[in-house]
Amino acid sequence: MAPGLFKCVECNEDANELHRDYSNGILKITICSSCKKPVDKYIEYDPVIILIDATLCKIQAFRHILFNTEINIHWKLCVFCLLCEAYLRWALLQGSQSNDDPADIIRYTKEWEFYCMFALAALELAVFCIGVLFILWTAQCCSGSSVEFTPLLKALLLSSYGKVLLIPAVIWEHNFSPLCFSLIRLFVLTSNSQAIRVILNCSRRLSLLAVCGGLLLETWVAQALKTLQVCSQDYLSML
Repeated sequence: MAPGLFKCVECNEDANELHRDYSNGILKITICSSCKKPVDKYIEYDPVIILIDATLCKIQAFRHILFNTEINIHWKLCVFCLLCEAYLRWALLQGSQSNDDPADIIRYTKEWEFYCMFALAALELAVFCIGVLFILWTAQCCSGSSVEFTPLLKALLLSSYGKVLLIPAVIWEHNFSPLCFSLIRLFVLTSNSQAIRVILNCSRRLSLLAVCGGLLLETWVAQALKTLQVCSQDYLSML
């Protein structure tokens, strides 16, 4: 990573390096000139500890991941999370249809409904990101600041990793599944809000406003698509 692009995980101050490499493999962690603390304490931590802190939505862990590492798996993670969400919707759709013929199981694997669910999940995610970015762009323009959309989009995609929990929620199905799905959704939105705070170094109120605005736009589009689907089915039934 180029010099000057690092951030102190404690105070968000710019830093030229995270550590200094001496001979014989001796490393000395750089001390932040502003807060007098290590610039990035996580360079000595095990990845599992970093993941736990990120799951707890600690802002230091988010700064380490988004600023001080070269993680470029956000698109792959996005596709994987969309597959998880599409599988959940497809499983619920198939579960709502009563079929006693075992041969239908093979037929279901060949249906295009799964791909339709994937496309729908991708559309809703795109609408959510557009809504969040538009609100942030409007707020930053009003304050006279500029917004870089690339790091924001990367942060939103990476912070949506909680959608992976949808798969075990489906596998270990029980009577509280709707509650689990709601909690997972809340966790993802909380992570999105924290990621926005880290990238823009803004207030919690602005990040929550952006996330809620994106969620409302996504919900409106989902309801519009559902209404359109019902109307099209009614029209076809009348033919």
